[in-house]
Amino acid sequence: MQKTWPWKSRICIVLLFRRRVESEAGRDQHVAKGLFSSWLGNYFATFYASILFSVVAALIPASGLTQVVATAPYSVTTFATAPSGLSAPDSVTFSATNVFVGYGNGGAPDGSGGAKSNVVEYDFKGNTITTFDIVGHNDGLRYNPRTNTLWALQNEDGNANLSIISLRNGSQEIFQLGTGPHGGGYDDIDFNFNTVYLSASAPTINPNTAPAIVTFQNSRKGPVLTGILNGNATVTNVTTGTRETLNLQDPDSMILNSLGELVMTSQGDGELIIVQHPGLSCQNALVVPLTSAAGGSTIGNTQLDDTVFTNQSSGELLVADKQLNTVFAITAPYFGPSAYSAVSVFSTPTAASPIESFVGQTNLTTGFVTPIVTGMGNPGGMAFIPSGVNLAKYVAASAAIPESCP
Repeated sequence: MQKTWPWKSRICIVLLFRRRVESEAGRDQHVAKGLFSSWLGNYFATFYASILFSVVAALIPASGLTQVVATAPYSVTTFATAPSGLSAPDSVTFSATNVFVGYGNGGAPDGSGGAKSNVVEYDFKGNTITTFDIVGHNDGLRYNPRTNTLWALQNEDGNANLSIISLRNGSQEIFQLGTGPHGGGYDDIDFNFNTVYLSASAPTINPNTAPAIVTFQNSRKGPVLTGILNGNATVTNVTTGTRETLNLQDPDSMILNSLGELVMTSQGDGELIIVQHPGLSCQNALVVPLTSAAGGSTIGNTQLDDTVFTNQSSGELLVADKQLNTVFAITAPYFGPSAYSAVSVFSTPTAASPIESFVGQTNLTTGFVTPIVTGMGNPGGMAFIPSGVNLAKYVAASAAIPESCP
């Protein structure tokens, strides 16, 4: 016989379940409704479950039941979900055989409070191979094909360290980078031949006159960081053709494109910085102010995390969502050469929470970002993994792009 509960008790159950569903961010309504019915068990009939679920859904913010949706011709599926005990997947990189995802686990971005992170190694089907433990809050992560090592940056807000992980035996070599002249830490990393580039994140000086991009070298006396682009560099605005002085207040993700140019996000500024011939005597830099339909024409409303480039016609875009604890795979029948970005749009540049988050196609000529996958929670790390190519040669070539002055 079913037990009949008083209405006050039923309301309490609804409110308790509301809290549980809120913790299940990223599940769609079908999954959440099934969870609700299962949890109620024999105490309520399916009829009551359906009615009460509607009440709960009305009480929960829309973001708690987000549905990730791709716009045709794109498709989106789940590549992997956070392993038990891990959370906040962010940086994504890959070798010829495996994918690596950094999990920050909600640690403090300056590494305080005993922050610990993990890097999970997956096969290309999303199956877990192994897990590496890292001290500090991981943000930047990049595979180095020249040494078959994984480079992980921790504590992007200060007290930064660099861990170089051997993929042969899992050993780690740790370099203390500390807090740079900009007052913050180091966020992202990339390679070309023997040059290692780091983005200098979370500056505490305004205007930012310190290096925003540095090179890393290891000497007998320890790490040597040399600036190649200052936060107040003079650059060309690609949307107007005019020269202007930067004030980079949020250098963040960085990637080397197929031309050997460094493309760096200054996230809170709503800008992409393109550095041609980085570190050479002919170095030249440009800025791309970013806009979107949701963010309007105000620069700073549309903010990017990772940006990646498709340079093969087939493959998949991986994107890690820190809020949904999921790595998604985006595919299309054909990928033309393009830039894709993880995007959060704010009502004002300094607003605390975004009004919309998505993966978008970024026009580097106009700065306009068009959504291709909506309903994201907090997208961050991205990688484009081509198919139908020799991946070993592809990965090696991505870190060996010829560079010389014209």
